[in-house]
Amino acid sequence: MTDPTSQTLLPHPLPNCADSRTLLIAMRRMAIHGLRDAVAANLLLGQFGLGAQKVGTLLRAMLTDIALAAQGNVVIAPCCVPRMTPHERLMLLAIADPARSAEPLLELTSSADCLRPVVATRTLAGALAEMERPVRL
Repeated sequence: MTDPTSQTLLPHPLPNCADSRTLLIAMRRMAIHGLRDAVAANLLLGQFGLGAQKVGTLLRAMLTDIALAAQGNVVIAPCCVPRMTPHERLMLLAIADPARSAEPLLELTSSADCLRPVVATRTLAGALAEMERPVRL
């Protein structure tokens, strides 16, 4: 039997792509345990190897800029939850399609001034594309 509350709060399944799942878990860890969380850094190192430092730095910048631009709370699920919140999905959509990242970030932040999150997200997406590890949903 499906719990209707979990379907409302967590309507989206986890992405199939391992890189996307790792980014999601690292985002959750950084949002809940702080931007310099060692477990998040270790997850990124295991998944992205030598590019982990760049990905981690850009992910921190993106999360910081989103938090500063957001007009309300950004809802993040605990790390162990096998589904995504709408806000987590919007962040991954912005990374997955950098050319159209402004749309999900505007919806996420409810702010007309989301230039900094857009730039940070596009930079992260570019770094992942350079490593041939783009986010796929």
